[in-house]
Amino acid sequence: MLHAFVTVALLAAMTMAEDSTAQNRYTPQRERMAQEIAAMARETGVETGRPVFGEGVMASLRKVARHRFVPPSQESSAYENRPLPIGNSQTISQPYIVALMTDLLDPKPGDVVLEVGTGSGYQAAVLAEIVARVYTIEIVPALGRKATETLTALGYRNVVTRIGDGYNGWAEQAPFDAIIVAAAAPEIPQPLIDQLKPGGRMVIPLGGRYDVQQLLVIEKKADGAAVSRSTIPVRFVPLTRAGPG
Repeated sequence: MLHAFVTVALLAAMTMAEDSTAQNRYTPQRERMAQEIAAMARETGVETGRPVFGEGVMASLRKVARHRFVPPSQESSAYENRPLPIGNSQTISQPYIVALMTDLLDPKPGDVVLEVGTGSGYQAAVLAEIVARVYTIEIVPALGRKATETLTALGYRNVVTRIGDGYNGWAEQAPFDAIIVAAAAPEIPQPLIDQLKPGGRMVIPLGGRYDVQQLLVIEKKADGAAVSRSTIPVRFVPLTRAGPG
């Protein structure tokens, strides 16, 4: 038993060492990516109202190992400022868009955030570096399982995952300080508005698959009214709904 324990501990230590080496190897690429994001923020600042992203957001982008959230065939491109395929006809979003959506949420250290559309898990990891807890829902089982494995392996204990229909939110854990939707909806889902705290924010792409989608910021007022503003045109996969039965 002692020999088995030592072997397992040694393997775990070797895995951690390998992860640390890879993390350090990609540090210059993450820094270059962060600089490109900052440049794009300045260029789009008039439209977004965010010419400079918050220090916490940029620190998270510089830290999170994006190469762990893409398929091995895409690892060499992980820190390019563009979306990448992750399988199941889905993509990991462009890092600038991840940074923008995160910044538009105005996340605070004590916040509890709902994410609809886990995808690779990268956006959840970026949020987890900033807020207290992230609840994230993915409707594609294979993606949800893979994201859970990756987030667990990287030690994100403040992220809770679920496979299911995110349109209806996560009522058991509501209300949320902020909600982020990583897929385009043809209309704003009322359940998500209902699960947002007064004073909270939601960031969501709005529009159909073939429409010019707009990235919206929705603020819920103290009286429950939702006020939205449009920022920039975006292109997201459609928000998928669960079928009957």
